This record gives sequence, structure tokens and C-alpha cells, in this order.
Amino acid sequence: MTNSKLLDFVKKYTMIIVLVLVLSLFAILTGGSILLPANVSNIISQNAYVFILATGMLLCILTGGNIDLSVGSVVCFVGAVGAKLMVDKGVNMYLAIFIMLLTGTAIGAFQAFWIAYVRIPPFIVTLAGMLAFRGLSNVVLDGLTVSITGQVQFVNIFGGGANCYIPDYFHFGAINGFCLVVGIIAAALLVMFQLKSRISKKSKNYEVESAVAFWIKTVVIAAVIIAFAFRLAQHKGIPTVLIWVVLVIVIYGYITSNTTVGRAFYAVGGNEKATKLSGINTNRVYFLAYTNMGLLSALAAMVTIARLTSAQPTYGQNYEMDAIGSCFIGGASAYGGIGTVPGVIVGAVLMGVINMGMSLMGVDANMQKVVKGGVLLIAVIFDVVSKRGKWFAKD
Repeated sequence: MTNSKLLDFVKKYTMIIVLVLVLSLFAILTGGSILLPANVSNIISQNAYVFILATGMLLCILTGGNIDLSVGSVVCFVGAVGAKLMVDKGVNMYLAIFIMLLTGTAIGAFQAFWIAYVRIPPFIVTLAGMLAFRGLSNVVLDGLTVSITGQVQFVNIFGGGANCYIPDYFHFGAINGFCLVVGIIAAALLVMFQLKSRISKKSKNYEVESAVAFWIKTVVIAAVIIAFAFRLAQHKGIPTVLIWVVLVIVIYGYITSNTTVGRAFYAVGGNEKATKLSGINTNRVYFLAYTNMGLLSALAAMVTIARLTSAQPTYGQNYEMDAIGSCFIGGASAYGGIGTVPGVIVGAVLMGVINMGMSLMGVDANMQKVVKGGVLLIAVIFDVVSKRGKWFAKD
């Protein structure tokens, strides 16, 4: 491999390499504790909201480096509404879920209107939303905690109860057979779709990576999926919350890479004026991005209150920072137009590994914030400098 190809490879897979190095470091520092099956499962359960919110945040960032500061407060508000409906009002669980999704989407659409059609800066609109919905959460909950431990079905569906794992339909002794089989099938499907995509690109005379690089990348990813499934199988199997996370990743991964709507987000972030001249309704793109953010905030709210089996006025604090950080660490450009769902997931996993690793080491919570802030700054510096080709901008 020539030096230029090596540099291109390192640049393309920088965060994956960093993730492997960080995971290896914590495996050494924690005596392998971070790789225990229970901790691998906990990384998913504890960071499910990050995966969900970061996927939605990516669409906002793609439109030009814009962000949504209100998501944490919206998560808290929607969770408060759902808890009060189910516990105090006795509303049917499925109706409560529908109302929560509708509430989150309506909030997203309300903010999206001002951003897309009145063209108030997203920072201002979502900052106002962050303050307003945090206050409304206190109003709805009367400043108190509402327990939803009695809503067993809701808690289990969204991954918060002791039984929030997919049942084992196969029995391989101490190993959860169903989880292992699902992992093997997922790895096989990945190989099949990757190969199909490569063949399709070659038939259209698109540039593709070398066969050696393709197979190395594909086999490594498939092996990681199987190893991950094996670790989960050694614990209790597939957490139900992982189903929601995978659904979000698959749906939005497909939208951003295989649909006209998905390409519109990249086009707006790349050059909004040219995109508008090409006939794309850029206002609608902004509207979709922020309305969708509201929808995913509602899903994250359900996951959050299910895991914590309650709703509190303090829930959701700094959720927006975790989502934004995951996007930039995962390769999304601070200027918009660049970023992928798989990249965001790598960023979210890296954040989760750092959190888990430092917690296992007993690092002070304040120092954890310092480390996460440093990682985010380094990721953005790398993005800006690598695109500019030099450290300092011209006067």
C-alpha cells in the first residue's frame, strides 16, 4: 500500500481506529472489565438515547452545521407528559405512546416552522425551546418524580425492566442461542448487501475500492457484529431497546444514502443557493430536519423514562451535547454537507465507551466532562484542519 493510499485509509477510518485504540486502552486499564458481557450490554442500554438523538441531529447538522439545543428539554417534557397520562390519568399505554410521538413531532414542527420559513437562526429557536420545555416539564410534573414502575409492559417494550430482553428461542446451554443466531444472520446480510452494492457500482462504472480493501473491511465488520452478538449472548441476550436503536439506524441509514430526500440534506449543506436553483425546496428540507428531530426526541423520551422507570424534571440534561458530540466525533462536518449514520454510531459508541471506561475506573464525574469536551474539540479541529489543509486560516 502506497503512502498516499495509507493516508487516505487512515483519514477515512480515523474514528474507527480511535475507537479500537480507546477500547483497547480501557480494556487494559480496567483489567478487561469493560469487555464483560454485562458491561457490553450496559453500553447499549445506557446510551440508547444518544444513538437515537444523534441520528436525528445528523440531519440538522447536514443542512449547514446547524444544531438543535432543545432535544434534552423536549425529551424531558414528552416523558413527563407520557408518565402523567399513564399513571395519573390511566390512559391506555398505546394511546399514551401515540400522544407522546405526536407531541414530540408537533414540537419539532413548531420549531421547524420558525427555522425553515421565517428563517430565524436554529440556535436561537432551539435555545428558546430548551428553556421553555424545561420549564414546562416542571409545570407538568409539579416539580415531583412520577414513577412508572407499575407500567410493566411499557417499561419492558422500551428496555427498562428486568425482562427487557428478547426471549431465547434456541437453547445452547449458558449462551443465549437466539441472540447468537441473529448476530450471524446480521453479519451474513451485511456481507450480502455490501457485495451487492459493490457489484452495482461497478456495473455503473463508479469508482470502487480495491477488492482486498473491500473484503478486509467487510470481514472485519462482520466479525465485530458476531463478536458483539456473542458477548450479548453471554449475558441475557438482545435488549429490547437495541431493537429500537437498530430500527432507527437502518431506516435513517437507508434514507440518507439511498433516497432523493436524503441527498437533499447533503445538497443544502453543500451549497444552499445552488440547491435552490436546481429546483429543491430548501425550506422544506429544513422543516423536515427539525420536525424529524422532534419525532426522535419523543422516541428517546420513551426509552429514557422506561430505563429509569420514572419521569423527573431533571431528565434530559446535556442530552443535546451528547448527540451533537457524537455527530462531530463521528465525522460530521461543522460546516454541513458531510456525515453518515454509521459514522455517527461510531461516535456514539466511542462516547459510550469513554463514559463506561471512566466510570469503571472511578473517575470523577466532572473530569469525565472535561475528557468528553476535549475529545469533541479534537474531533472538530481534525475536521476543520484536514479540510483546509493547514492549521491557520488566512487573515
